[in-house]
Amino acid sequence: MELTREIYWNVGHGVATLLPMYLLTLAAIGLTVYLSVQRIKVYRQGQSLERSNELPRRVVAMIKSGVLQSRVLRVRGPGVAHGLFFWSFCLLFLGTCLIVVQADFTDLLFDVRFLTGNFYLVFSLVLDIAGLTAIVMLSGLFIRRYVVRPAGLEIRRDDAIMHGLLFAILISGFIIEGTRMAVTELGTPLASWSPVGLLVAKAFSGLGEPVLRILHLTIWWFHLLLTMAFLVAIPLTKLRHMVTTSLNALFVDLGPTGKLATIDLENEEVESFGADKVADLTWKDLFDSDACTLCKRCQDRCPAYNTDKPLSPMTLVNRIGEIAFKTPEISLIEACDKDAIWSCTTCRACEEICPAAVEHVSKIVDMRRNLVLMEGEFPGEEVMTAMEQTEVNGNPLGMGYAARGDWSEDLGIKTLAEDAEVDILYFVGCYASFDKRNINIAKAFVQLCQAAGVRVGILGKEEKCCGEPMRKMGNEYLYQTLAMENIERIKDYNVAEIVTSCPHCFNTLNKDYRDLGLDIPVSHYTSYLDRLLQSQRLKLKTGALVCTYHDSCYLGRHNGIYDAPRRLIKAVGGQILEMEKSRSEAFCCSAGGGRILAEEKLGSRINHRRVEMAAESGSDTLISNCPFCLTMFEDGVKGAGLEGRIISKDIAEVLVEQL
Repeated sequence: MELTREIYWNVGHGVATLLPMYLLTLAAIGLTVYLSVQRIKVYRQGQSLERSNELPRRVVAMIKSGVLQSRVLRVRGPGVAHGLFFWSFCLLFLGTCLIVVQADFTDLLFDVRFLTGNFYLVFSLVLDIAGLTAIVMLSGLFIRRYVVRPAGLEIRRDDAIMHGLLFAILISGFIIEGTRMAVTELGTPLASWSPVGLLVAKAFSGLGEPVLRILHLTIWWFHLLLTMAFLVAIPLTKLRHMVTTSLNALFVDLGPTGKLATIDLENEEVESFGADKVADLTWKDLFDSDACTLCKRCQDRCPAYNTDKPLSPMTLVNRIGEIAFKTPEISLIEACDKDAIWSCTTCRACEEICPAAVEHVSKIVDMRRNLVLMEGEFPGEEVMTAMEQTEVNGNPLGMGYAARGDWSEDLGIKTLAEDAEVDILYFVGCYASFDKRNINIAKAFVQLCQAAGVRVGILGKEEKCCGEPMRKMGNEYLYQTLAMENIERIKDYNVAEIVTSCPHCFNTLNKDYRDLGLDIPVSHYTSYLDRLLQSQRLKLKTGALVCTYHDSCYLGRHNGIYDAPRRLIKAVGGQILEMEKSRSEAFCCSAGGGRILAEEKLGSRINHRRVEMAAESGSDTLISNCPFCLTMFEDGVKGAGLEGRIISKDIAEVLVEQL
């Protein structure tokens, strides 16, 4: 029981087939390489970008994403179907390679056979099951795309080519096996180890041996031509994602997560900032468009798209690719639509779920940078006003900078100018300094620290906006100006640790400020209070609280902090009723990406959608950890008509009640 030269060749093959077969294969490989090189030339239109550091880590990421399908499997259903199809197809490919090696080389030239005995029996069974699984999974994916047709799932010519080629290859493979078995194995014990092939063999057994031999040889050549067509189609169709998606995992940004590149504004050789042409983007930005599988997962998670705004992350990335390959001289901004560019909240929901490791946010911010720095254009007058107010008073709310520390007068804390001997610098942020509702959060945090014996200091009027909303809106110049002033002040006082109650401040100080020289540890207040609680420095009572908790985008997806806030809530007896979209899948509040400065004029309101999700959880209390989120939820409860049904609170308020 083995695959021998006789079994393989007696149905019509011979040495004469080797030369044309391998010439055809080499021609197909050569054409595929040529077409791939042409695509690489397009990627090279982009700016240089270093993505080869920490190579072992990158290779592991590529193996996990490509071979183990880890990113694809994040979405059950189609993800599992795709994974099973991929693994089955890989097994078939490897099995075919082994057959070719033995039949065309080791057996023919050296009389050496390895597909023998029990190994060959298992080999036959595995390949049969793999082929059947591949056909079933491909059928399921076909039905989903062409029959079920989920909203937003695009159907392109490439999809028909892919499905047609794959079905034809798989089915013709079984016909080849069945016609061979009908001549050589039917009625032998060996046949039962290829159950699908056996069924096909029985179906064709009535044709007679001469016809079976001709049919086998004809289908064999047809199968070979299909395989070569498949190979050539890789760089020409969406099939290229088999290569580009895996490679994109190799080229993934290793972090910090979501960190933007810092522009050298002093470089006199740079004539334009941001991106308006393909050449302004990086090669990775262009490669992303080829790695995209058009699976629409990013679109499904995008809060802007799901509230009827003109932004689809999937469409935007593919539009960039179309421009790069067809009309690289035209304006990206005009082609991608300014309203779509301004609609992004930079929540990273798209990047978190993307199976191809596409980086959407940096492209959008780069186009915003061009609009702001080169054209002086903002999404609305209110944004321009906020920028001007920040330039004058150091905050977008238009409040006098001298009053920045007034909220703390009755708490007994001092500014660092008055007393720099403190345990932590509390970087308060604009909303907790000036907004009446959020001032309560700042006070609650200080009271919690004082209860734990922590000496807290603030910068007071020396503190300015961290610059995050301005930066995400594209105003890199104003961001860097604010950042350098803050860094200079902080360094003057030799601070040991910075704590902030705003995830946007935390993300900016902890990541972006590093490029500008800040090297002091930075913590979000939920992580810091969790540490105090774990060390038993902070003593809290337990009460009765049923609530739902919102994972802010900049604490959750941007920084991976999900558990510390929940531990704090549970420490005071809180029972959390999770919303349908929570943790890494949490729905944005609408204020990120500088949108806190802008009016939401298009589509429906994101914050209304989020508070409705909170109400659907069955809780009457929505707890957050971010001044932007709290502000949006206060407005959202009113706007969505949910007053009396649900209230919004910050974690610090919940904890301080249990001191």
